[in-house]
Amino acid sequence: MFARRSNSGGNSSVEFAAEESGLYSPKVKRSKLVRDNDGWETVSSERNFTNSHLEVVTEKVRTPSSPEPRVWTTIKRKAAVVIAPMTKDGKFLLIKEERIPIRAAIWSMPAGQIDEDGELDEKEIEKVALKELHEETGYDLAPSGEIVPLGYFFTSAGLTDEHCHFFLVKPVQKAEVHKGEEGEAILECRAVGTDELWRMIAQNEIRDSNTLAICARLAARGLISLDAR
Repeated sequence: MFARRSNSGGNSSVEFAAEESGLYSPKVKRSKLVRDNDGWETVSSERNFTNSHLEVVTEKVRTPSSPEPRVWTTIKRKAAVVIAPMTKDGKFLLIKEERIPIRAAIWSMPAGQIDEDGELDEKEIEKVALKELHEETGYDLAPSGEIVPLGYFFTSAGLTDEHCHFFLVKPVQKAEVHKGEEGEAILECRAVGTDELWRMIAQNEIRDSNTLAICARLAARGLISLDAR
């Protein structure tokens, strides 16, 4: 469990009531996938830090197995999309991107936060996925292609409520004009076959949790073969 923390710079910590009480308005809205019900109850929520991408809060929460509130520090993050782009010859696009928190450039499938406000429906989330695909790879969904929703997963449930929506996008084709997002540190985009994908996972060349998770979902749904290993 994480310790409680006070704000620095001479400002004392403030005890906030739960979001649902309306006593404060968080910048990062709680997802409809995370709700107080079935014995879960947020007693209080202390905001420690916030910006446009995340919020750090220390909460007192009653759980179904514990009538006494438990104290937990949580990072609330916007939801995200993770895309498995497949070319017409059955290869997957990977990007190599510099990641500042780990001081390394690693291979992953394209992904990005959902910046739009409010709860989006599936079609709106699909539009975000196609936008991220274009910006990060320079590829678009082919006119005859399809986007296949594959559910979602929580990235680190002991630390954050962040969750990512999975999509298989096939086939993809190179865009006539690539409009990348300024500030992205993507060094390379590569198409790899399933056998190469499994080799990179096995040899720890792919160690991005989003990519490992979507590959597991693809395999579990029978959309990629494990035999290629």
